Amino acid sequence: MGAGHPECAARLDAISDQLLATGLDIALSFRDAPEATIEQIERAHTAHYVTEIVDLLEQVREGGTTKALDPDTIACPATLQAALRAAGAAIAATDDVIAGRALNAFCAVRPPGHHATRDEAMGFCFFNNVAIAARHALDVHGLKRVAIIDFDVHHGNGTEDIIAGDDRVLMCSFFQHPLYPYSGAVPKGTNMVNVPVPPYTRGPAVRETIEAMWMPALHRFAPEMVFISAGFDAHREDDLGQMGLVEADYEWITQRLVDVARRHSHGRIVSCLEGGYALSSLARSVAAHVRVLADVH
Repeated sequence: MGAGHPECAARLDAISDQLLATGLDIALSFRDAPEATIEQIERAHTAHYVTEIVDLLEQVREGGTTKALDPDTIACPATLQAALRAAGAAIAATDDVIAGRALNAFCAVRPPGHHATRDEAMGFCFFNNVAIAARHALDVHGLKRVAIIDFDVHHGNGTEDIIAGDDRVLMCSFFQHPLYPYSGAVPKGTNMVNVPVPPYTRGPAVRETIEAMWMPALHRFAPEMVFISAGFDAHREDDLGQMGLVEADYEWITQRLVDVARRHSHGRIVSCLEGGYALSSLARSVAAHVRVLADVH
């Protein structure tokens, strides 16, 4: 997205380096991401939007330059392939987990997705990877109920826009408020558990909130699969928010979601990277998250 932009390739390099340095990579199975098809993407986005954005991204690819869709969201010649593979990773992970080829999966992808609405790219996001994967589980695999958990520091307004009112999906999130995109305080649908938290909120308060607000709703809903929008920018070292989480908090949150999945969902979880822009804390937090998913202690 250009020099100095927080959503940069070094994010995935930092994660890979951390998995290698900790030896965690030995416990993992790595798979390449296929490209999502237009039909798959249109389960979460309008056909008009998909046609429009694909045409624009193809023009950028052919032109060999960059184009700003908004002040934060910049497309480069490789954006179309990256966005298709980010969504494709989430879909392929969903297929693997439902088929039993993997118990769960973490998709180390960029660009992120949770700000992409039905018909608009914004907030570094082009396609809503988690919403596309959740709809794939419902519409293709015939699941009846899935949960989407979003613990990014920013409200997942795009995911909410796509799944509000879809009673097959329960979305639980916390996010700093007020903060970009300045939404979420009033949920768009009854299938949302939105928890806005003030700046400088730290781990103990977040854990209490999750126990009080998310857990009862998740157990009542009994999802057949759990999807996670895994943003790590609520970490105290991340300058894009002002929250105070640390790696131990992400480990705890992941364990609670694993508990839910084991109880209701045959352990099935697909987690997709969203935010997290301080490279060191991002890498350490992802490693903590993946360690729990892989059941490595």
